[in-house]
Amino acid sequence: MQPEPPEIITNASHPYDTLTPEVILDAIEIAGFRVSGRLFALNSYENRVYQVGLEDAPPVIAKFYRPGRWSDAAILEEHEFTLSLQEAGIPVVAPILLPDGQSLGVHDQFRFAVFPQRGGQAPDTSVTDTLYRLGQWLGQMHNTGAVKNFQHRPAFDLVAGLEQNHQFLIEGGWIPDDLKPAWNTLIPDLITHCRERVSDAGPVDTLRIHGDCHAGNILCRDETMLFVDLDDCRTGPAVQDMWLLLNGEPAERGAQLGELLEGYEMFRDFNRRERHLIEPLRCYRQIAHCAWLARRWEDPAFPRFFPWFSQPRFWSDQILSLREQLAALQEPAISLPGQF
Repeated sequence: MQPEPPEIITNASHPYDTLTPEVILDAIEIAGFRVSGRLFALNSYENRVYQVGLEDAPPVIAKFYRPGRWSDAAILEEHEFTLSLQEAGIPVVAPILLPDGQSLGVHDQFRFAVFPQRGGQAPDTSVTDTLYRLGQWLGQMHNTGAVKNFQHRPAFDLVAGLEQNHQFLIEGGWIPDDLKPAWNTLIPDLITHCRERVSDAGPVDTLRIHGDCHAGNILCRDETMLFVDLDDCRTGPAVQDMWLLLNGEPAERGAQLGELLEGYEMFRDFNRRERHLIEPLRCYRQIAHCAWLARRWEDPAFPRFFPWFSQPRFWSDQILSLREQLAALQEPAISLPGQF
């Protein structure tokens, strides 16, 4: 008999339950802003993010950090990195310094940061010039990222992360019993091939990177680009900030990476062997996303917005997708134009 999936708890208590509109507005007002009372929740699940109206200025964006996720030191490293990018002339949305000179505020046990509101839309990465310009900015971002190291933020440990997330999902009972044999056969094969591709890449330099540099975290408006949301910044290989911008068939992705690198290498060298990490990183992201949803399931917002996650159909689709990923891992790394 098929056991029930983990229970969807709709009335559970969670720290964010006490983050009421009154608490949010009080926090921003105490931080030195004249709030108008207008408040609009933005799409964000890991943290809680709001547009806050002001009496005498344009609205600001307030991010309330998920309790227990990052230490104060890790959040401040995110802010310091973002502010150093801004100081270097790289287009990022950095936190506003509060009246006490700090970027991190605390109110009613919630830690928060305030950002200027910026508009725009995701870049069209099918446009050659867009990729070239993104590459230029990433090269400059990584030059700043290489200046010093993170002390309190994590580094990518690709193979170990795959193993840990797999174990977490199994031990938590997330994989339906009738799909466990397929899952438990597939994941070790994926890990083996990821380990081989990491070996093919050889030693690669790591540095402070954006960490989640997909098109949704880049705003374009009036020929201006802005990198936003460095909440996942960490130590990792340069290619992690590139592969999420690639799409299509291998030949198309190779051409897109070539355009990125043409702009990137105006400012910084790139180790071509990092191409071998793209498919392992894609595999890592897919399994890590499943584990992230499972780890956040006690937050009532997650069962509400991701109800399909606890259904067997989701897991059968994941297995099919991961089988396709296994096939991709067995193919040669994508080639750059003119490379044989």
